[in-house]
Amino acid sequence: MVILTHPTKIMKIYLLGYMASGKSKLGKEISGLTGLSFWDLDEVFEERYRIGIVDFFEKYGEEAFRQIEYQLLTETEKLENTIIATGGGTPCSEENMEFIKSQGVSIYIRMDTKELYSRLKNVKKKRPMIKDVPTTGLENFIIEQLKVREPFYLRADYIIDGPSPDMNKMVDLIREITGQKGSFS
Repeated sequence: MVILTHPTKIMKIYLLGYMASGKSKLGKEISGLTGLSFWDLDEVFEERYRIGIVDFFEKYGEEAFRQIEYQLLTETEKLENTIIATGGGTPCSEENMEFIKSQGVSIYIRMDTKELYSRLKNVKKKRPMIKDVPTTGLENFIIEQLKVREPFYLRADYIIDGPSPDMNKMVDLIREITGQKGSFS
């Protein structure tokens, strides 16, 4: 494996996509293959505030969460050579998407509704937006949310299809984005 220790340009790569699309997993894998740092907005939130996102939503509401999420997003400005996994709703405002676009390169991990449903139906309690949605209505809920969220996701610089992106292609894409010559292997 060749580790990217001196990319030819300083950059940030923001991973976008619906909940359970694999942003965190993919970000960690890319980080391990390239030597780039990894930052997960949801993990940073939970570590810093010492509360799970579901519990925070219940206690303070979505609006309070989105305000803190934006503050954490703006902290990525100081990061260099980092893969950043955003929350599913992070890029879904003009202000947030403009910030992401101004700070780095964005990649949308696109998943179809059936795959998202399959991934989410058994972990609903861990996801504040769907924890109270009956399993029988979950697929329709995902469809409706994607109608609102996908226009933001589609503004990403790159779109890759999940559920299992080809890691060789991902590494080649990262090499292209960073200007790194050669290959990671």
